[in-house]
Amino acid sequence: MAGNYYPPFSLRVSEDLLDKVKYIAENNKRSANKEIEFALEQYVKTFEAENGKINIE
Repeated sequence: MAGNYYPPFSLRVSEDLLDKVKYIAENNKRSANKEIEFALEQYVKTFEAENGKINIE
């Protein structure tokens, strides 16, 4: 696959949660999508620090 391809992924969240994510994203000068991506990256990084690296092949 190409280096910059991101497969589409739908995520259903409450309107209240999405509004809060958009608020945080705006403060961080990111789109809501990039804010969610950043949050997920941090979540995975924390998980791996506590449980070891996840190897996906």
